[in-house]
Amino acid sequence: MVAPLKVGIAGLGTVGAEVVRLIEQQSRTLSARSGRGVRVVAVTARSKAKKRGLDLRGIAWAKNPLALATDPGIDCFVELMGGAGEPALSAIEAALKSGKSVVTANKALIARHGMRLAKLAEKHGGALNFEAAVGAAIPVIKTLREGLAGTAVNRIYGILNGTCNYILTRMEQEGLSFAECLKDAQRLGYAEANPSFDVDGHDTAQKLAILASLAFGTKVTQSAVYVEGISSIAPEDLRAADELGYRVKLLGVAVRTAKGIEQRVHPTMVPKSSSIAQVMGVTNAVTIDGEGIPPITLVGPGAGGAATASAVVADIADVARGIRALPFGRPVARLRATKKAPMERHEGGYYIRLMARDLAGTAATIATRLAEQKISIESIVQRHANGVDANGMARKAAPVPVILITYATSEDAVHRALQAVQRDKVISGRPQVIRIEKN
Repeated sequence: MVAPLKVGIAGLGTVGAEVVRLIEQQSRTLSARSGRGVRVVAVTARSKAKKRGLDLRGIAWAKNPLALATDPGIDCFVELMGGAGEPALSAIEAALKSGKSVVTANKALIARHGMRLAKLAEKHGGALNFEAAVGAAIPVIKTLREGLAGTAVNRIYGILNGTCNYILTRMEQEGLSFAECLKDAQRLGYAEANPSFDVDGHDTAQKLAILASLAFGTKVTQSAVYVEGISSIAPEDLRAADELGYRVKLLGVAVRTAKGIEQRVHPTMVPKSSSIAQVMGVTNAVTIDGEGIPPITLVGPGAGGAATASAVVADIADVARGIRALPFGRPVARLRATKKAPMERHEGGYYIRLMARDLAGTAATIATRLAEQKISIESIVQRHANGVDANGMARKAAPVPVILITYATSEDAVHRALQAVQRDKVISGRPQVIRIEKN
């Protein structure tokens, strides 16, 4: 008989408690699939007295994460405390140095210290598994690292933040403003009291940096990701997108280009016919474009206790099986450094919304400025403002929304053209620009 895998868990919040329950409930299945039993033998958390609805009798309580990580009585250290620094970092390092395997759901830690931790795992022979760090129950890490090991990836993109997808879905379906939807997301618990980490795109950027490393063999470098959030998106943009056959999503995109690996997070128009456009609410999705194969799209719950715990337990099962995959699919020494690709060089189609003043020659001026930058227009829509006030009297002409969809061009050309249009004073306010991602 093979001895059971002895697991120690640091952090008994929503995910940690669910992991304990899942291991208990799935004990026989885990044993059958792994070839050995899996037992939680020790835990630690900030409060021992907190009621968690768990039966922890027979499970040791370590005084702190570091003590648990170095406990010779455990084989696998599971870190579910969160945070990009201490105490998670020191505890994981200590566990790896002692030859233990580590399972974590901590995207912030992997995005910041992934290379350092992967080196330790390689040196001391333990596993470093982090499937739950990106997409929770969506097995995208294993897909990239193992399932597509023989496939060259050209592009990976996806909806990696459920909060943003929920907000954009509500805005589109109900015509609500960003502020209204954010407030409702906070009330329902989908958004934090301080939502900037999610809605400004930083959560997505951390996850994208991890996926890009696995897809392209680059070092995890969050600073190499261009980041833009969703707070500028207005209901009129979503209505226009709908009429033009698109839907707006906050995407994380990493793509191989002639100039290197481009990594970017921003609101994006995607064709309604695409798989990613069908993903609504808090659901996440990732599409992988590989050499010689049709695009693969993985869809599922990207957050939540049960979904995250399922990925954590799957990683624990791999440790029990004796699987020791390289954390990023390649030895750390063979991962290439990467720099932030200047967005000015980005090429693609663009949605542009201008508030054009009712002046003679406005349309011609806009067209001239675009032509000067060799920007070709695929379609143009002009909204006609109502020319009467609430009393039925004629009113001074208001700026008229003009919506342009461009063929592929450079970001730099778009910015130069719009700066010139603004100098010409034929539009009011700032132009709205949203990038388009084709299938």
